[in-house]
Amino acid sequence: QVQLVESGGGLVQAGGSLRLSCAASGIIFSNNAMRWYRQALGKERELVAGISGSGGTYYADSVKSRFTISKDNAKNTLYLQMNSLSPADTAMYYCAARNAATLQYAYWGQGTQVTVSS
Repeated sequence: QVQLVESGGGLVQAGGSLRLSCAASGIIFSNNAMRWYRQALGKERELVAGISGSGGTYYADSVKSRFTISKDNAKNTLYLQMNSLSPADTAMYYCAARNAATLQYAYWGQGTQVTVSS
């Protein structure tokens, strides 16, 4: 059974930093593609960043140069380092893992709330 558990969210002032973590179990983490998404109140869910099984990364334009996605295969943990946060980054953040057979991002965590005050 695949389980993803996010942590690290919280309240931070504009300009501050947070690091989100996503602990994974039940998947072959080392070669699995994963993503971070976020959803602000009243808005559509949006892709924030992704990392391929080989370690290639990509980002939404809105977070490029401020956020960094990474993973520690030894710890089965995905990270999102977020710097220079602004109130526009306030959202629930979710990690997602791709199903290796269907190639769909079928596995999701429960989310962690990030709130940035001005």
